[in-house]
Amino acid sequence: MKRKGNWLLILGLIVVSALLGIIFPGSGNFLEDPNINTGDTAWMLAATALVLLMTPGLGFFYGGMIHNRHIISTILQSFIAMGIVSVLWIVVGFSVAFGDSIGGEGTGIFGNPATFFMFQGVHGHTDPDLSPTIPLALFAMFQLKFAIITPALITGSFAGRVRFRAYMFFICLFTLFIYAPLAHMTWHPNGLFRNWGVLDFAGGTVVHMSAGFAALAGAIFLGKRKDYTKQIQPANISFVLLGAGLLWFGWFGFNAGSALGANGAATLALLNTNTASAAAMLAYIFFDAAKGRKPSAMGASIGLVVGLVAITPAAGFVNVGSSIFIGVVASIISNIAINYFGRKGNIDDTLDVFPAHGLGGITGMILTSVFAKDVGLIFGETRTFLFHMLALVIVTLFALGGSFLLYWLTNKVIGMRVSPKSEKIGLDLSQHDESYGFEYKKE
Repeated sequence: MKRKGNWLLILGLIVVSALLGIIFPGSGNFLEDPNINTGDTAWMLAATALVLLMTPGLGFFYGGMIHNRHIISTILQSFIAMGIVSVLWIVVGFSVAFGDSIGGEGTGIFGNPATFFMFQGVHGHTDPDLSPTIPLALFAMFQLKFAIITPALITGSFAGRVRFRAYMFFICLFTLFIYAPLAHMTWHPNGLFRNWGVLDFAGGTVVHMSAGFAALAGAIFLGKRKDYTKQIQPANISFVLLGAGLLWFGWFGFNAGSALGANGAATLALLNTNTASAAAMLAYIFFDAAKGRKPSAMGASIGLVVGLVAITPAAGFVNVGSSIFIGVVASIISNIAINYFGRKGNIDDTLDVFPAHGLGGITGMILTSVFAKDVGLIFGETRTFLFHMLALVIVTLFALGGSFLLYWLTNKVIGMRVSPKSEKIGLDLSQHDESYGFEYKKE
């Protein structure tokens, strides 16, 4: 009966897909628009591809850190986000994030799901508000890559103990009810945060803070691993280095692409991105040395990623000197937090998502309001700083509390935590019937 039910589900998916193809045959006109800037378009095509590469890079980054019983599952959790969020974004995700605001002028919290439903109206023409020099469809695809990597970032917090089906369900809820509203508030012309003057050049608030708080909620909700007290060796440090390198490479598209054109802002963002990451990597290693720890590949990789996270909201708003400061400060804060979490052992955030991405995003958000040219605190302006603090409180409550609610709902529909036996033999075998050079033997 179960097998028959599976076949019926597959048949249903085929029928629904066919109906959608008939009812919504296209997404509009892809003929040339005279407002399109070919240089901007060429750069944004490349930037979109660069940002997508970050998600497989994240998979290797996380996969190399976990025990080899869970390495394939951990990497797959990043890969599957590319499939789920891509389809969800076409159907309704882009509408909720960038559709017409539901609400008054300058107070938008989320978009109308019907605005771009099934990508209707998303075409090759420019949009005066969202994409003045590039096709709207390209803007939508660029923003999709941000929506993909955000839930993938969360996976590091509960790696080694989450049921794969439950995670897939949670991705859908998180994208629609946490990520998309934050994107609307921060980046839509009618968004609440944007009209307050909150600055987030490339996703420090929308991506890293939301993922960081969701990760913290997930680590608390799912509880500790069964082998949490044991010192577990990372599966493959080479994978960590590979993943960090791919993230650094892809992050140029992430930050410089957020200028939405081949221009000075993109150049400044690229300069700051590279500099902050380099400074953060060195600061992490030097801080380890000051604490009597040896310089490590793991430390260098974590440090550079924290620098990338922290500079993300500020990339196009600050000078290169500020980017060094932001990278160094964020790196030291994350280093302290990672070691504190490891010593205290009260919360099992498996791969330190909150100390790295959550605190890195918070640090970057605050320092953006301090160093942003002309409107930062060091220029005598307090309005930007105060609204950043208010937004920080709102995002914390919204992302942390909202994620708890979504975990609870997911757990009611599909139990989130694997059984103790499945956790012991590893998620690779128990969830996917695959393994990374590892055979489980009963003790």
